[in-house]
Amino acid sequence: MFDLLSGGLLGGIFGGVFRLAPEVLKFFDKKNERQHELSMFDKQCDLEKVRGQQKLAEIGAARDAAIDVGVMDAFNSAIQQQAEMVKAAGGWSAALSASVRPVVTYWVLLIWSFAHIWFAWNAWANGLPPAEVFKQIMSPDFAALLSGTINFWFLDRTLKQRGL
Repeated sequence: MFDLLSGGLLGGIFGGVFRLAPEVLKFFDKKNERQHELSMFDKQCDLEKVRGQQKLAEIGAARDAAIDVGVMDAFNSAIQQQAEMVKAAGGWSAALSASVRPVVTYWVLLIWSFAHIWFAWNAWANGLPPAEVFKQIMSPDFAALLSGTINFWFLDRTLKQRGL
């Protein structure tokens, strides 16, 4: 009788365990599935944030480009209007107008160069090595001024002669 009872009892216990096992596994599988979906949702939200930032950057770049084009168009229009006014005035007025840019260029370069020579002389006199003095006087501002002047007087005129 013990064999029959223990066999029936054990069979019932094992049967119940084996019937509950798939349900327990489903529970853990659903839990993992929910965590995975939550993780994927977070990643998708991050991706949408990055896309939004990129779109805003594109819009800002397009706006800046449009502003730059407008500024350049206005600048070119002003130069053309000034040239037409000078042509209409003729004579000494045209000569005076033509001399303004070169005179201003010489003046700015002369003042800036004088300031750099004075600074370099004082720095060198105070014991700074010549290489360090040169690094300090060739500042980004001076390099921009110099390259802008050279571009205006040489590159801009060369491109205009080629029709570019």
